[in-house]
Amino acid sequence: MAFSRRQAPYLNPDIPFTGRIQGGLREGLKITLQGTIDPFPDEIIVNFQNGLTRSDKVAFHFKARFEGGGYVVCNTKRLSDWGPEERKMQMPFQAGKPFELCFLVDSKEFTVMVNKSFFVQYSHRVPYRLVDTIAVSGSLQLSSITFQSQDWQPAHQAPKHASFITDIPSGLYPSKSIIVSGMVLPNATRFHVNLRSGNDTAFHLNARFDENVVVRNSLINNCWGPEERSLPGRMPFSRGQSFTMWILCESHCFKVAVDGQHLCEYAHRLKNLPAINNLEVAGDIHVNHVQP
Repeated sequence: MAFSRRQAPYLNPDIPFTGRIQGGLREGLKITLQGTIDPFPDEIIVNFQNGLTRSDKVAFHFKARFEGGGYVVCNTKRLSDWGPEERKMQMPFQAGKPFELCFLVDSKEFTVMVNKSFFVQYSHRVPYRLVDTIAVSGSLQLSSITFQSQDWQPAHQAPKHASFITDIPSGLYPSKSIIVSGMVLPNATRFHVNLRSGNDTAFHLNARFDENVVVRNSLINNCWGPEERSLPGRMPFSRGQSFTMWILCESHCFKVAVDGQHLCEYAHRLKNLPAINNLEVAGDIHVNHVQP
């Protein structure tokens, strides 16, 4: 996978802020806002829109309201008319505290991460490629807006047995998250995600369509441990369908979510987290995007 030339960041911009997104939105683009919430906040607004001065075309309106315990509203504005609101009755920000707010653009939706944890997904209601501007306002101070782009390849070009291996800079640590987006091949039998430390595999997640199960395990000193197979819900992956997986490393376990839904927890069997510094994705899938 090749990485595209990055857009220069916006540093310490004044609020309210409006700035161009060079080349517009595209699949694989990650936009990250870092800053601090005001001590007595009212609301925070991030708009992905068409045009620096026009606000009648907003593809994605993300608004955090601190009233009544706090909640987040997501919406789209077309020709000056707002669509139906999507609300999440949860406040991911804390007054007076620093934050990291990340938007990842997929072919079907925006994925929103707050402080490296999944928060919400918002399906595209209008063509996202029309967006060329980001606008930020409200009760916050920004230190930076950064842009990271990863090229995506058409799924039909993927080999039957895809393989993707990359290093994890500085290894794992509590609060570190890893994102894997891809598409399961129509005739898939199995695929796996491995987090490795040298010759050991600290976490092996194996989706087996021939058994309709997601197996978790570790390979230590060339020996597999006991498998974990039970899940609180149904098999989260489907043949021929795309997915986004989040793996969050905590001090005692990995937490895994697929398409925004909690999948499982896996207690660490290898305790030296910084030594877990390699990610492998392989099997009957096409890998679209990886954030190690």
